[in-house]
Amino acid sequence: MKVLITAPMGRKHWDALSTEFPAVTFLSGAGPESDPLPDVEVMVTYGKDINEYLSRLPKLRWIQVLRAGIDGIALTELKDRSIRLTTVQGIHGIPMSEHVFGMILQFSRRFLDFRANQVQKTWDRSIKVEEIYEKTLGVVGVGSIGREIAKRGKAFGMRTIGINSRGTPVEGVEKVLPLGGLPELLADSDYVVVTLPLTPETRRLFGEPEFRMMKPTAYFINVARGEVVDEGALARALQEKWISGAGLDVFECEPLPSSSSLWELNNVMITPHLAALSPRYVERAIGVFRQNLLAYLGGKDLANEVDLSKGY
Repeated sequence: MKVLITAPMGRKHWDALSTEFPAVTFLSGAGPESDPLPDVEVMVTYGKDINEYLSRLPKLRWIQVLRAGIDGIALTELKDRSIRLTTVQGIHGIPMSEHVFGMILQFSRRFLDFRANQVQKTWDRSIKVEEIYEKTLGVVGVGSIGREIAKRGKAFGMRTIGINSRGTPVEGVEKVLPLGGLPELLADSDYVVVTLPLTPETRRLFGEPEFRMMKPTAYFINVARGEVVDEGALARALQEKWISGAGLDVFECEPLPSSSSLWELNNVMITPHLAALSPRYVERAIGVFRQNLLAYLGGKDLANEVDLSKGY
């Protein structure tokens, strides 16, 4: 069996896979774009190149994407050709939850303000700091990432509420609502954290009505996809103080254009879509592929398989 790997990875990972699976031929994605790859059955990729490779892979049966999101992938074509698609959902929880709480603690303890004063050698004890203890953390999308965020919220003594598609109970989350319960979560939460997948149902889910439902003292944090938010409405909410602030790692257009008003707002914390990054990312992603390859060769169920009809 042949496996095409277009995702960049170190030699140690290539060698480990080749040693563990001697009957499998692992191919690099390098080569002229017009070359057919008629014998490739499996593809391992970060996802951006899938559509350009599909016509070259007539015998493709399974794609392992080394990320959680599948936006931009031609799901209809995969479904028509009966090609299975899996992600590495679940490996992002640790770095993303740490990133989220870095933002939460900055908003609560005002570290950037103190750093600015440090640069100016200014001793100012009038800056108002808060606690997150007994505050309400609302996680919109309590999947694998959301659960890790909720777990850390509980460790800080926060009350955690969440949303998933059906309101299914989640261990460690005090109250879980279906998506229709979003107004209740927004009204109750001191910190709203978004970890939803991007689907037709969630695109621009957060607009002016939703930001007006939030407490004026609340903070909005998005580490999901930029397209789940109407950025114009968010900018107005921040400028007009409908909410206290926002921590944003993802945007409708990336890189965020220099013309965006979000850059200029002092109640916004911007990071360049790196909440999921970690020095252990590739190790964890390849670990998921390795387990799935064992399952595939053994005719067993694959982890994190995408329902191509639902889009997640």
